[in-house]
Amino acid sequence: MPLDLRTRKLAQLAVRYSVFVKPGEKVMISGGVESIPMLVELYKEIILQKAHPIIRFRLPDVSDFFYKYATKEQIERFPEELMDTVKKVDKYIGVYTDLNTKELTSANSKKISARQKIIHSISTYICNEKDKIRRCTIAYPVIALAQDAEMSLTEYENFVYQACLQDWEKLGRQMDKIKNVFEKGKNVHLIGEGVDLKFSIAGKNVVADKGEENMPGGELFMAPVRESLNGWIKFDYPAIESGKEVTDIFLKFENGKVIESTASKNEDFLKQMLATDENSSYVGEFGIGCNPKIKKFTKALLFDEKIGGTIHLALGQAYKENGGGNDSAIHWDIVKDMRKSKIILDNNVVQENAKWKIKGVKL
Repeated sequence: MPLDLRTRKLAQLAVRYSVFVKPGEKVMISGGVESIPMLVELYKEIILQKAHPIIRFRLPDVSDFFYKYATKEQIERFPEELMDTVKKVDKYIGVYTDLNTKELTSANSKKISARQKIIHSISTYICNEKDKIRRCTIAYPVIALAQDAEMSLTEYENFVYQACLQDWEKLGRQMDKIKNVFEKGKNVHLIGEGVDLKFSIAGKNVVADKGEENMPGGELFMAPVRESLNGWIKFDYPAIESGKEVTDIFLKFENGKVIESTASKNEDFLKQMLATDENSSYVGEFGIGCNPKIKKFTKALLFDEKIGGTIHLALGQAYKENGGGNDSAIHWDIVKDMRKSKIILDNNVVQENAKWKIKGVKL
């Protein structure tokens, strides 16, 4: 099958722009069998940059088997070999794909939660230690994700490449204008259909992902002050984790902590996630979608959290680059449509019905 040249362009963008690979650096690239064409192009591009590719290959159809048959000792064993390798590399590029997005639908939630507690320090290192490692999660169109998005593979390929292969400098300038406003702000109020929630972002760092953290990028994210959330929110879109789809999530907060939670589907999994550890029922991230090329919910978080006119909250871990404040084994993003709501910052409406009210911002 001939190579789609957009795959090569995307690999070049990830290597040269997102993680800016330099000669002599060690670069880990990670993906499954369905992502081989992208892994090959990443490998070639890393070689052309006079760097050293290190491949981590994920086997298909083994995760469900693991949670069915792994012993307590196997679940609780920390993968020291992987951590050692990760600590020796300079850059990390993970290809975001799946062969079967429903593989873990029937898996034991308690075992999944227990495993996350064991391995979370690896993802924490990759995401939080920017002075030691730069990382990027990169999209690649595959059939399983196209099916979830209810698109043909051709439609999904066009969707993915359009979201990624755009003018990031131009979009970045727009995002910086929004970032500057939020960096000066203190108190956020989300109010409208399905939400009445207040919290503080005082003293927290606002980060604009311009395709450097993720590809596609296109979100602003910050960490709320841990105990500041008060109010409630009902999420329009399902939250998906480990193959389990949780719908109609309702969360009520008091002094930062979730004190009430419901869902119309997989509510038991929601409560299991909230009970993962002492910090998993607090919010570690408030994000705002800003990618103008992403307009459709696809059940793939790499895209959905970037939809213009949406916000997302992440239960659990707060990123170090945002100022930290909450450490947890989970970081679970849940997306909300804001087309019938407002974002109010320090008593000023900065977004209403998904339209920005900030001078000079046209997204």
